Amino acid sequence: MNKNTVIGWILIGAIMIGFIWFQSKQIEKQVAYQAQLDSIAAVERMRADSIYAAEHPYDSSQVAQATDAVLGEAVRRTSIYKDTLLEAASVKEPQTVVLRNGKVEVAFTTKGAQPLSAKVEGYTSYGGSDLYLFTEGSSSMGYEIYVGETVNTKDFVFDIVEKSDTAVAMRLTFVKGGYIEQRYALRPDSYVVDNRLSFVGMDREIPRNVSYFDMDWDVTVPRMEKGYKNESQYSKLNYYFSGDKKPVEIGRGRSQERKIDNRLSWFAFQQQFFSVIMTSKKEFESGNLAIAFKPENDEDGNLMTCSASMRQELGRDSEYHYDNEFYFGPNHFRTLKAMGNKYEKIIPLGGWLVGWFTRFVIIPLFDFLHKFISNFGIIILLMTLFIKIVVLPFSYKSYASSAKMQALKPWIDKINQKYPKPEDAMKKQQATMELYQKAGVSPMGGCLPMLLQFPILWAMFRFFPASIELRQQSFLWAEDLSAYDSIIDFGTRIPLLGDHISLFALLMALSMFIYSKITMNSTVSSDDPTAGTMKFMSLYMMPIMMFFICNSLSSALSYYYLLSNLITMLETWIIRKWCVKPEAIQAKVRAAEGKPAPKSKWQQRLEEAQKMQEQALREQRKRR
Repeated sequence: MNKNTVIGWILIGAIMIGFIWFQSKQIEKQVAYQAQLDSIAAVERMRADSIYAAEHPYDSSQVAQATDAVLGEAVRRTSIYKDTLLEAASVKEPQTVVLRNGKVEVAFTTKGAQPLSAKVEGYTSYGGSDLYLFTEGSSSMGYEIYVGETVNTKDFVFDIVEKSDTAVAMRLTFVKGGYIEQRYALRPDSYVVDNRLSFVGMDREIPRNVSYFDMDWDVTVPRMEKGYKNESQYSKLNYYFSGDKKPVEIGRGRSQERKIDNRLSWFAFQQQFFSVIMTSKKEFESGNLAIAFKPENDEDGNLMTCSASMRQELGRDSEYHYDNEFYFGPNHFRTLKAMGNKYEKIIPLGGWLVGWFTRFVIIPLFDFLHKFISNFGIIILLMTLFIKIVVLPFSYKSYASSAKMQALKPWIDKINQKYPKPEDAMKKQQATMELYQKAGVSPMGGCLPMLLQFPILWAMFRFFPASIELRQQSFLWAEDLSAYDSIIDFGTRIPLLGDHISLFALLMALSMFIYSKITMNSTVSSDDPTAGTMKFMSLYMMPIMMFFICNSLSSALSYYYLLSNLITMLETWIIRKWCVKPEAIQAKVRAAEGKPAPKSKWQQRLEEAQKMQEQALREQRKRR
């Protein structure tokens, strides 16, 4: 071993020894710092306990007697809680109380005086089983508060003090006479459960320096629909600030969480068609909300887990009440709107323009037709016809403009032959505009009317997947108009396509292709280099893209688009066959041949631009 090797090993050893020494010093500092923090925490706890002891003096012999009477000597020696009645409540056997009113069936457990399960009557999950918003073991709610020691209501069994078919009151009593009470009452013929959380005599139990308490609620929502993708995309968590126009939302198929520092009125755990909503009349002070989606192949068949950790201000009166409201029911627009808390805003109906059209046109029309017709396939057909009739004046202008331009095709071809060079583009455009002016045709006449129809198309795109009325309603081969219809199931997932092929989506895409083909055949040819790209996009890409988009969405949506395309083709054929006379347009052009056409302001500006271009070309040639 040479000298350099020895020196190298010595240096490596020195570095390792130094590093170990440095780490040990850091660990000592961390231990000392943690000990300091623990000491501070202990002092704070001792301070709170001293305040509690000064405010709540009691005879230790009374506590010992209560302990012996309730738990026995053996339990007293191993008790967890200072309060003997809490200790007794922590080991009791819980009971289950079921409230029902024909709309909803809610089970409560005396352990924590909390909801145990919620079943919506009159609905079933995909497959036919009872529809539960959450089941036993998938919901956990508790209120945490400091009463000389930190306690959480979900750890104790309450005593039932009142009970009926639609109401129950449960109470957790403390050794000095104070108690926490939970009252639940189902409203008649409603999905709403009224709740009153009461703190009675708790001013003798809670130290003066405690000014708040916390509520934690975790709910695991099961899958209820046919298609996981569609169900998860329309499932989310909402929360609402009083005075806002609409609630804030997180989720929509993505796991998210949000810290709330302001007072909020309510929050909602929303599945595609059903929701669990909790409203506090006194409002929550702040909180944390989170939603986490389960994978599609979840073994327990669950869709998502929602959680709310909310803080509320604690009143100092000897008797203080918190009135809350629970909604366990469907996302039906009129039902939610009747609640008066802007619950209906959780239904995704689009922005202000699209949402306005949906609320004041689509939903009233849908409800009106449903009064007389039970078949939703026919209702969608009649709605499509109605909408097409309403927008017919706009559509007519678009179709007529296209037909008139088709009649001018021979003259357009001559102009293209006369100005084949790229540098003659301005001349060709000017000649084309003169032709349109002689024929009385506006090349932009068909654009604006089509743009005005886009809000309607988007409104329907939002309405059908969110409409609970279509849920599990069959039509033709579709067993559920709110979900996709599958004629081929692959048994395995294919990227972009999914595990099936929807026939309505396929027919819709085919109708788009046929309509684009008809339109392209009647469109005036152009040597614009972008024309080929536009033709490819319209003829092939758009139908293919729409098929992939709609393949996993509501079959009612694909069915509507199919009907819309078929009616559009029929309207186009009728307008071109009987409403627009190509011979009259061509005769008008022939009569105007050889005569100067009146120039519009736009055409005058076009000529000025052409002259400037020609001047620039001449100057460029001179420099050469």
